[in-house]
Amino acid sequence: MPYRADMSPDVDVLLTRARDWAAEDPDPHTRAELEEVVARVEAGDADATADLADRFDGTLEFGTAGLRGALGAGPNRMNRSVVLRAAAGLARYLLDEGAGARDGVVIGYDARYNSDVFARDTAEVMTAAGLRAHLLPRPLPTPVLAFAVRELGCVAGVMVTASHNPPQDNGYKVYLGDGSQIVPPADSGIAERIAAVGSLDAVGRGPAGTVLGEAVVDRYLDTVAGLVDDGPRDLSVVYTPLHGVGGDVVTTVLENAGFAHPHVVAEQEEPDPAFPTVAFPNPEEPGAMDLALALAVERGADLVVANDPDADRCAVAVPVPGAGDGEAAWRMLRGDEVGALLAHHLLRRGAEGTFATSIVSSSLLGRIAAADGRPYAETLTGFKWIGRLEGLAFGYEEALGYCVDPAHVKDKDGVSAALLVCELAAALKAEGRTLLDVLDDLARTHGLHATDQVSVRVEDLAVIRDAMARLRDTTPTTLGGLAVERFDDLAEGSEDLPPTDGLRYHLEGGARVVVRPSGTEPKLKCYLEVVVPVEEGAEQPDDVEAARIAAAGRLDALASDVRTALGL
Repeated sequence: MPYRADMSPDVDVLLTRARDWAAEDPDPHTRAELEEVVARVEAGDADATADLADRFDGTLEFGTAGLRGALGAGPNRMNRSVVLRAAAGLARYLLDEGAGARDGVVIGYDARYNSDVFARDTAEVMTAAGLRAHLLPRPLPTPVLAFAVRELGCVAGVMVTASHNPPQDNGYKVYLGDGSQIVPPADSGIAERIAAVGSLDAVGRGPAGTVLGEAVVDRYLDTVAGLVDDGPRDLSVVYTPLHGVGGDVVTTVLENAGFAHPHVVAEQEEPDPAFPTVAFPNPEEPGAMDLALALAVERGADLVVANDPDADRCAVAVPVPGAGDGEAAWRMLRGDEVGALLAHHLLRRGAEGTFATSIVSSSLLGRIAAADGRPYAETLTGFKWIGRLEGLAFGYEEALGYCVDPAHVKDKDGVSAALLVCELAAALKAEGRTLLDVLDDLARTHGLHATDQVSVRVEDLAVIRDAMARLRDTTPTTLGGLAVERFDDLAEGSEDLPPTDGLRYHLEGGARVVVRPSGTEPKLKCYLEVVVPVEEGAEQPDDVEAARIAAAGRLDALASDVRTALGL
């Protein structure tokens, strides 16, 4: 919880803790930063006192998302001291679970501030603990790390990344030997070992392990390129890595698969931890795709594809025929739409196995899978749950994450997803059709499934706790004019889902609302879905459009009622 001015911290206690922390901080930059804050506190600076209180208000909590937070000095920030303790706790956990001297841990990192430093520190702790450490050769996408865990037969993997968080953040994501992100009870087991780490003087530091060559990267590139069949490759693509590490990997994969080199947004092509052209380095955020869409108009492209900074997510935009000139002629597809398109594509290619998504994603995937006689599953939010399903053929969640090749990457992979979207778009172009035509076909067959989101960013996490408590105390009988037919408090768990902090409302007509705190950002998220049948009869361009207009009205009404119920 962020520091509040009414907390009146014990300044002497804070100063003692800060001086002790600085004394063992191995990083001269964060040590100097903390010493400067301490000096301002000693001079009576109230803002500095609040800052110091926040830095020492507990420690970054290690959970199923690993660690993620703002860079800076103190236990409530991402820094080398916190990372060294995390690495020591992880090493102890692996050894307690039976790992030995022949077992390896592979470590990857992106291009954010200090990612390479945190990766090297982790490697040194692993070797000192008696494990083998393998560092990826350079800043690379998260799915390369997920691939390398199993490819190299390691007992664990660590990816230093904050994904699509703001520039001031960094993070620490842990995978176990099955190639999946950690879930309970591994997260609490690792957290217990981290908490048991005492002084940093007790944390051993060995050699930095082995820096891998490009061979493992090449095997990943070949594996992804091999996912596509022979077929049309006539497609003009605009691509942006949003200043992240996906650029050369994505362009190489596309060219290896037979596509022309995409038109890359020059201003965002090279990795840059400052993310200078975007307010938030997330393709879902307003304005993040402006440069890519402008380039698509200029080039007359068929498709726009984007990754987030660590390239585990994939965003897609398509031209809208007859919409006019300029950026308005392009539309960003929602993650649920891309998920439905990829499922359709994989089923058309004969994919066998379970099709899965999370409880906050559209229910359309379930209908698509059922119509093709394929198993379907819903999990809690996050690929740590989706990726570990037995017999998984395809998994996705609405936040632009897609797993199209679970045999090699049991996590979301924005590189392979981008390639398969391009394959589908090129095949459709050869038939004189588009991705939008397939979405219309799916709507006619299964009903128009329209989704939206109400997302509230907060400064004080107590706001989220209060809103969730308010909803638990008073269950709405209607939302958006639709009757609430069933209410699930997901904190209670069920036969299908472990407990999680969330609320789910089943509404008439197949509509749904799910409310949950974000696991990685200070946000309260509300996921909305309505289902509108498409009028039967001869296929007309306006039959789906009429359903789409009706759905937009219902989503607006839902969003309004949800905000009222939250009291925000």
